[in-house]
Amino acid sequence: MGKKILGLSLVGFFTFICLSFFTFGENPPLTVKEKEWLGKAYRLDVSGWIYLHIEGKPFEMGFQRGYLTANEIYDFFQTVAHTQKFETAKEIDFFVQAASEVFKDKVPPEYMEEIKGMVSGMEKAGKKVTVEEMLFMNGFIDILWHWWPQQQESEKVPGPGCSAFIATGDATVDGKIVMAHNSWYLYALLRFCNIIVDLTPETGHRILMQSWGPCLYSTTDFFITDAGLMGTETTIGDFKGFDPEGIPVFVRARKAMQHANSIDQWAMIMIENNNGAYANSWLLGDIRSNEIARLELGLKHHSLEKKKNGYFTGSNVPDNIKILREETTATYDDVRDFCVARRIRWRQLMTKHYGKIDVESAKRMLADHYDVYLEKEKPSFRTICGHWELDNGMVPGTLGAYLPGGTVDGKVADSSMAKNWQLWAKWGSSCNIGFNAKEFLEKHPQYEWLNGYLRDLPAMPWTIFPPQEK
Repeated sequence: MGKKILGLSLVGFFTFICLSFFTFGENPPLTVKEKEWLGKAYRLDVSGWIYLHIEGKPFEMGFQRGYLTANEIYDFFQTVAHTQKFETAKEIDFFVQAASEVFKDKVPPEYMEEIKGMVSGMEKAGKKVTVEEMLFMNGFIDILWHWWPQQQESEKVPGPGCSAFIATGDATVDGKIVMAHNSWYLYALLRFCNIIVDLTPETGHRILMQSWGPCLYSTTDFFITDAGLMGTETTIGDFKGFDPEGIPVFVRARKAMQHANSIDQWAMIMIENNNGAYANSWLLGDIRSNEIARLELGLKHHSLEKKKNGYFTGSNVPDNIKILREETTATYDDVRDFCVARRIRWRQLMTKHYGKIDVESAKRMLADHYDVYLEKEKPSFRTICGHWELDNGMVPGTLGAYLPGGTVDGKVADSSMAKNWQLWAKWGSSCNIGFNAKEFLEKHPQYEWLNGYLRDLPAMPWTIFPPQEK
């Protein structure tokens, strides 16, 4: 897959971005070398997304990302600090210190250099965070959703939900891979996953991925690599178990994307020294063979299945019985539960579209609002395109009434798109409902503690990335 060359039409945009940063405040001046680094990078804001191209050595790529998305990274950190203080009564420094201790000697030098580069780039753009704070932001999932519950001796790990599938062979229109995913979580934090990063590292494979805040890996996850691999995942819900001596997920996932040449190698990197954080059902595809796979990865158990005909779906409940019964407190067959309801709905949709699955049908399936418990069309906590904010919480299995969270996006790619280094993405929701923060808070004042942190998520159109130059 060839490297995309920066066109003249983007030079003016990049110059505008640079001048904008210089205009406000007295930021430290850029050195000649830093200007050279930024000359290889660019940012485009399209349909609610930030499209970011970065390349070079680790520190250079970090500097480019930190400089060009400094405001968003700083906002992300402040939002995490606010929400975690409300939820735990702990200052953010407590979790930053925990990250420094848990991740000590577990992050390879090249990734630490990228982290340091982001800190330096942010400083030149007028926003200051420490290396320790940036390290925490990259590993916030390990710390907040796994280390902290373990400290509290909690049986249940909080975390996001996702809906996804990958299909191939006789399941699809052309016999090649189709992959689709939408991201679920609280809107206040998930709004920071509106970044699509195209990175070309000095060593390893080029990566096109959706990311979250300043994370070195995809995090949400949706990615393509120039090794011919594509992948996504859905988190295993109600997971318990964490090994602080293991390798953090942001290191393993980034290494797998950057250095794996096959599905087996990708899986092995994720399995080796696994710390249990972000236990997922990983859905993987190889566009060279059109083979797909599912890696269900817990802490104690894992399984890797492959096929060249058929599909795998994900809805936050594992099929691996060992993981389900020994590493989660999840249910498998109660359709009042939002994970189970979506698992059943995926089966219905895959049956309905089998042999006809393509990019357009994938987009429609991601926007599906059929509630299998209510047996009718009604956007809710249990639908594939999830809307917690519209659910009154009357049905057991929900997280409460009118929780401001749900689906914020949709992504689709097939083998042909992956080969051409492209993906479809939709911001605001997989459907066209979107979210208005002011109207929501006026109607549900119980969430006033999120005022200023909860933002609008207008439903945007499906857009191809990288953006087409004009």
